[in-house]
Amino acid sequence: MDTMDTLSEIIEKLRKEGYTDDLNVQQNRLECKNGAFQIFHDEFVIDKVYRFEGESDPGDEATVYAISSSKHQIKGILVNGAGIYTDDLTDEMLETLQIKRKK
Repeated sequence: MDTMDTLSEIIEKLRKEGYTDDLNVQQNRLECKNGAFQIFHDEFVIDKVYRFEGESDPGDEATVYAISSSKHQIKGILVNGAGIYTDDLTDEMLETLQIKRKK
């Protein structure tokens, strides 16, 4: 797991690495390109994880996932907030995934 100073820095770094799609969780799948692509749990891997912890406010915590899907030829970013901003569905789905690193 990597850490950087700010959320915007890591998003910029990932965009430069080709993670250009914004991913969103919808029920049991990820969606991108305004719903044009639906990616199910067995169609993608988490390549990298970055965790940000709020020093004074737990509401500032977030986790950034760099995700790729060879089936859909997509590389994207999923941001999951923490505290009261956490999306329970996102946490539930991500708990079922095995984080795989590229070799």
